[in-house]
Amino acid sequence: MQAVTITQINPNELETLIENSIKKVLGTQKSEQQTEPDRWFDLTELCNYLPDKPAKATAYGWVHTGAIPCHKGAKKLRFLKSEIDQWLKTGKRKTVAELASEADEYLKKKRGKAL
Repeated sequence: MQAVTITQINPNELETLIENSIKKVLGTQKSEQQTEPDRWFDLTELCNYLPDKPAKATAYGWVHTGAIPCHKGAKKLRFLKSEIDQWLKTGKRKTVAELASEADEYLKKKRGKAL
């Protein structure tokens, strides 16, 4: 166990010490997140990765309609994890408050042009 020595420390020194500790922790977390390389999925891995675990036929349907980003090479479908994550994020539905806000902004613009 490490020995701890307690001394008097003024508030500014304490604040600096805490800030440096927080920056150090946040810096290590960012570097850990950035080191995760992008990876490729085949169709089975894609179906297992997606939250609703769709059937292969469903995924093939998405590819056929162009709804999901994919890459085709040597008669195989491949999916890039970063593109799939982005695709999942774009499917977010807007809340009632967001829709109402957009409607208000649209009406304000229309009224401004009509005047």
